[in-house]
Amino acid sequence: MKKLALILGLVLTAAACASAPEEPERLSAEYLYNRGYKSLNKTQYAKAAENFEKVELEHPYSKWATKAKLMGAYAYYKDQKYDDAVMALERFIKYHPGNKDIAYAYYMKGLCYYEQIVGIEKDQENSRLAMEAFNQVIVRFPDTEYAADARKKINLINDHLAGHEMEIGRFYLGQNNYLSALNRFSVVVNEYQTTGHIEEALYRQVEIYQILGLSKEAADAAKVLNHNYPKSKWNVRAQRIVKTDK
Repeated sequence: MKKLALILGLVLTAAACASAPEEPERLSAEYLYNRGYKSLNKTQYAKAAENFEKVELEHPYSKWATKAKLMGAYAYYKDQKYDDAVMALERFIKYHPGNKDIAYAYYMKGLCYYEQIVGIEKDQENSRLAMEAFNQVIVRFPDTEYAADARKKINLINDHLAGHEMEIGRFYLGQNNYLSALNRFSVVVNEYQTTGHIEEALYRQVEIYQILGLSKEAADAAKVLNHNYPKSKWNVRAQRIVKTDK
Protein backbone atom coordinates (compact mmCIF):
# COMPACT_ATOMS: atom_id res chain seq x y z
CA MET A 1 0.00 0.00 0.00
CA LYS A 2 2.83 2.35 0.81
CA LYS A 3 4.42 1.63 -2.56
CA LEU A 4 1.08 2.20 -4.29
CA ALA A 5 0.62 5.51 -2.45
CA LEU A 6 4.11 6.60 -3.47
CA ILE A 7 3.47 5.77 -7.13
CA LEU A 8 0.10 7.52 -6.99
CA GLY A 9 1.76 10.58 -5.52
CA LEU A 10 4.33 10.67 -8.31
CA VAL A 11 1.59 10.33 -10.92
CA LEU A 12 -0.41 13.18 -9.40
CA THR A 13 2.70 15.35 -9.23
CA ALA A 14 3.51 14.64 -12.86
CA ALA A 15 -0.08 15.38 -13.84
CA ALA A 16 0.02 18.67 -11.96
CA CYS A 17 3.26 19.66 -13.72
CA ALA A 18 1.83 18.71 -17.06
CA SER A 19 -1.32 20.73 -16.48
CA ALA A 20 0.61 23.89 -15.45
CA PRO A 21 0.48 26.47 -18.24
CA GLU A 22 3.75 26.70 -20.14
CA GLU A 23 5.18 30.08 -20.92
CA PRO A 24 5.00 30.64 -24.67
CA GLU A 25 8.30 30.75 -26.51
CA ARG A 26 7.61 34.23 -27.89
CA LEU A 27 5.93 36.53 -25.40
CA SER A 28 4.01 39.56 -26.60
CA ALA A 29 5.57 43.02 -26.44
CA GLU A 30 2.90 44.18 -24.01
CA TYR A 31 3.47 41.21 -21.73
CA LEU A 32 7.25 41.75 -21.65
CA TYR A 33 6.81 45.47 -21.07
CA ASN A 34 4.41 44.95 -18.18
CA ARG A 35 6.68 42.32 -16.67
CA GLY A 36 9.55 44.77 -16.84
CA TYR A 37 7.41 47.47 -15.28
CA LYS A 38 6.46 45.19 -12.39
CA SER A 39 10.12 44.34 -11.80
CA LEU A 40 10.94 48.03 -11.82
CA ASN A 41 8.34 48.70 -9.13
CA LYS A 42 9.88 45.93 -7.05
CA THR A 43 13.32 47.59 -7.46
CA GLN A 44 14.50 44.55 -9.41
CA TYR A 45 16.29 46.82 -11.83
CA ALA A 46 18.44 44.27 -13.66
CA LYS A 47 15.41 42.06 -14.34
CA ALA A 48 13.40 45.09 -15.46
CA ALA A 49 16.12 46.17 -17.88
CA GLU A 50 16.32 42.64 -19.28
CA ASN A 51 12.59 42.59 -20.07
CA PHE A 52 12.62 46.03 -21.63
CA GLU A 53 15.58 44.97 -23.78
CA LYS A 54 13.59 41.92 -24.93
CA VAL A 55 10.77 44.18 -26.07
CA GLU A 56 13.23 46.06 -28.28
CA LEU A 57 14.89 42.94 -29.63
CA GLU A 58 11.83 40.76 -30.20
CA HIS A 59 9.27 43.42 -31.13
CA PRO A 60 11.30 46.32 -32.60
CA TYR A 61 8.41 47.80 -34.57
CA SER A 62 5.77 47.71 -31.85
CA LYS A 63 4.58 50.77 -29.98
CA TRP A 64 5.93 49.14 -26.83
CA ALA A 65 9.49 49.13 -28.19
CA THR A 66 9.66 52.92 -28.10
CA LYS A 67 8.51 53.01 -24.49
CA ALA A 68 10.83 50.17 -23.59
CA LYS A 69 13.91 52.07 -24.78
CA LEU A 70 13.27 54.84 -22.29
CA MET A 71 12.14 52.57 -19.48
CA GLY A 72 15.15 50.32 -20.02
CA ALA A 73 17.41 53.35 -19.75
CA TYR A 74 15.69 54.33 -16.51
CA ALA A 75 16.13 50.80 -15.11
CA TYR A 76 19.84 50.90 -15.93
CA TYR A 77 20.09 54.35 -14.33
CA LYS A 78 18.45 53.14 -11.12
CA ASP A 79 20.79 50.12 -11.14
CA GLN A 80 23.73 52.55 -11.46
CA LYS A 81 24.74 51.02 -14.78
CA TYR A 82 25.25 54.43 -16.25
CA ASP A 83 27.07 53.44 -19.44
CA ASP A 84 24.22 51.11 -20.41
CA ALA A 85 21.71 53.83 -19.55
CA VAL A 86 23.49 56.38 -21.74
CA MET A 87 23.60 53.95 -24.69
CA ALA A 88 19.87 53.27 -24.34
CA LEU A 89 19.13 56.99 -24.13
CA GLU A 90 21.22 57.73 -27.18
CA ARG A 91 19.25 55.12 -29.14
CA PHE A 92 16.01 56.71 -27.99
CA ILE A 93 17.20 60.21 -28.93
CA LYS A 94 18.47 59.05 -32.33
CA TYR A 95 15.36 57.14 -33.39
CA HIS A 96 12.63 59.12 -31.64
CA PRO A 97 13.62 62.81 -31.77
CA GLY A 98 9.99 63.92 -31.90
CA ASN A 99 8.74 61.80 -29.01
CA LYS A 100 6.86 63.57 -26.23
CA ASP A 101 9.44 62.33 -23.70
CA ILE A 102 12.52 63.47 -25.64
CA ALA A 103 13.27 66.31 -23.20
CA TYR A 104 13.31 63.80 -20.36
CA ALA A 105 15.70 61.57 -22.31
CA TYR A 106 18.20 64.41 -22.71
CA TYR A 107 17.80 65.31 -19.05
CA MET A 108 18.32 61.73 -17.86
CA LYS A 109 21.49 61.52 -19.95
CA GLY A 110 22.80 64.51 -17.98
CA LEU A 111 21.82 62.79 -14.73
CA CYS A 112 23.81 59.69 -15.67
CA TYR A 113 26.99 61.78 -15.84
CA TYR A 114 25.99 63.98 -12.91
CA GLU A 115 25.66 60.98 -10.60
CA GLN A 116 29.23 59.98 -11.44
CA ILE A 117 30.88 63.29 -10.53
CA VAL A 118 33.80 62.68 -8.20
CA GLY A 119 35.68 64.82 -5.67
CA ILE A 120 37.44 68.00 -6.82
CA GLU A 121 40.84 66.36 -6.41
CA LYS A 122 40.07 63.87 -9.23
CA ASP A 123 39.53 64.10 -12.97
CA GLN A 124 36.34 65.97 -13.87
CA GLU A 125 35.40 64.38 -17.18
CA ASN A 126 31.94 63.43 -15.94
CA SER A 127 31.37 66.98 -14.73
CA ARG A 128 32.08 68.27 -18.23
CA LEU A 129 29.88 65.63 -19.88
CA ALA A 130 27.04 66.43 -17.47
CA MET A 131 27.46 70.13 -18.25
CA GLU A 132 27.26 69.44 -21.98
CA ALA A 133 24.16 67.28 -21.61
CA PHE A 134 22.34 69.76 -19.36
CA ASN A 135 23.20 72.62 -21.72
CA GLN A 136 21.49 70.70 -24.51
CA VAL A 137 18.38 70.41 -22.35
CA ILE A 138 18.39 74.18 -21.76
CA VAL A 139 18.95 75.02 -25.43
CA ARG A 140 16.47 72.53 -26.86
CA PHE A 141 13.75 72.63 -24.19
CA PRO A 142 14.16 75.97 -22.40
CA ASP A 143 10.66 76.18 -20.95
CA THR A 144 10.47 72.71 -19.42
CA GLU A 145 10.86 71.66 -15.81
CA TYR A 146 13.92 69.71 -16.91
CA ALA A 147 15.61 72.89 -18.13
CA ALA A 148 14.90 74.60 -14.82
CA ASP A 149 16.57 71.81 -12.88
CA ALA A 150 19.40 71.60 -15.42
CA ARG A 151 20.24 75.26 -14.75
CA LYS A 152 20.49 74.56 -11.01
CA LYS A 153 22.72 71.58 -11.59
CA ILE A 154 24.94 73.54 -13.98
CA ASN A 155 25.51 76.12 -11.25
CA LEU A 156 26.61 73.33 -8.90
CA ILE A 157 28.84 71.81 -11.58
CA ASN A 158 30.47 75.19 -12.25
CA ASP A 159 31.24 75.56 -8.57
CA HIS A 160 32.67 72.05 -8.54
CA LEU A 161 34.86 72.68 -11.60
CA ALA A 162 36.09 75.94 -10.08
CA GLY A 163 36.94 74.04 -6.91
CA HIS A 164 38.93 71.58 -9.00
CA GLU A 165 40.97 74.41 -10.55
CA MET A 166 41.54 75.96 -7.12
CA GLU A 167 42.71 72.63 -5.70
CA ILE A 168 45.31 72.24 -8.45
CA GLY A 169 46.29 75.89 -8.19
CA ARG A 170 46.94 75.59 -4.47
CA PHE A 171 49.03 72.49 -5.08
CA TYR A 172 51.21 74.29 -7.62
CA LEU A 173 51.50 77.26 -5.30
CA GLY A 174 52.70 74.99 -2.52
CA GLN A 175 55.34 73.65 -4.92
CA ASN A 176 56.44 77.23 -5.77
CA ASN A 177 55.34 76.60 -9.36
CA TYR A 178 53.91 80.09 -9.62
CA LEU A 179 53.11 80.28 -13.33
CA SER A 180 51.16 77.00 -13.33
CA ALA A 181 49.32 78.10 -10.19
CA LEU A 182 48.54 81.49 -11.73
CA ASN A 183 47.11 79.81 -14.83
CA ARG A 184 44.70 77.76 -12.70
CA PHE A 185 43.54 80.73 -10.63
CA SER A 186 43.11 82.78 -13.80
CA VAL A 187 40.82 80.10 -15.23
CA VAL A 188 38.55 80.58 -12.20
CA VAL A 189 38.64 84.38 -12.56
CA ASN A 190 37.84 84.26 -16.29
CA GLU A 191 35.43 81.31 -16.53
CA TYR A 192 33.80 80.84 -13.12
CA GLN A 193 33.04 84.37 -11.97
CA THR A 194 29.68 83.48 -10.41
CA THR A 195 31.06 80.75 -8.14
CA GLY A 196 32.04 80.98 -4.51
CA HIS A 197 35.72 80.58 -5.42
CA ILE A 198 36.17 83.87 -7.25
CA GLU A 199 37.27 85.89 -4.21
CA GLU A 200 40.12 83.58 -3.28
CA ALA A 201 41.11 83.22 -6.94
CA LEU A 202 41.49 87.01 -7.25
CA TYR A 203 43.50 87.11 -4.04
CA ARG A 204 45.80 84.35 -5.29
CA GLN A 205 46.39 86.38 -8.43
CA VAL A 206 47.44 89.36 -6.29
CA GLU A 207 49.66 87.12 -4.20
CA ILE A 208 51.44 85.49 -7.14
CA TYR A 209 51.82 88.69 -9.15
CA GLN A 210 53.46 90.24 -6.11
CA ILE A 211 55.83 87.27 -5.72
CA LEU A 212 56.78 87.55 -9.40
CA GLY A 213 57.43 91.29 -9.03
CA LEU A 214 54.50 92.28 -11.24
CA SER A 215 53.27 95.12 -9.07
CA LYS A 216 50.93 96.68 -11.63
CA GLU A 217 49.16 93.38 -12.32
CA ALA A 218 48.90 92.78 -8.57
CA ALA A 219 47.38 96.23 -8.05
CA ASP A 220 44.89 95.70 -10.89
CA ALA A 221 43.71 92.38 -9.46
CA ALA A 222 43.46 93.95 -6.01
CA LYS A 223 41.27 96.74 -7.43
CA VAL A 224 38.88 94.23 -8.97
CA LEU A 225 38.67 92.35 -5.69
CA ASN A 226 38.13 95.52 -3.67
CA HIS A 227 35.46 96.83 -6.03
CA ASN A 228 33.40 93.64 -6.14
CA TYR A 229 34.01 92.15 -2.71
CA PRO A 230 35.03 94.99 -0.36
CA LYS A 231 34.05 93.10 2.80
CA SER A 232 35.71 89.84 1.85
CA LYS A 233 38.49 88.47 4.04
CA TRP A 234 40.42 87.84 0.84
CA ASN A 235 40.14 91.51 -0.06
CA VAL A 236 41.54 92.53 3.34
CA ARG A 237 44.55 90.29 2.75
CA ALA A 238 45.02 91.53 -0.80
CA GLN A 239 44.97 95.19 0.20
CA ARG A 240 47.62 94.50 2.86
CA ILE A 241 49.88 92.92 0.26
CA VAL A 242 49.53 95.82 -2.15
CA LYS A 243 50.04 98.47 0.55
CA THR A 244 53.07 96.66 1.91
CA ASP A 245 54.69 96.89 -1.48
CA LYS A 246 54.25 100.67 -1.74
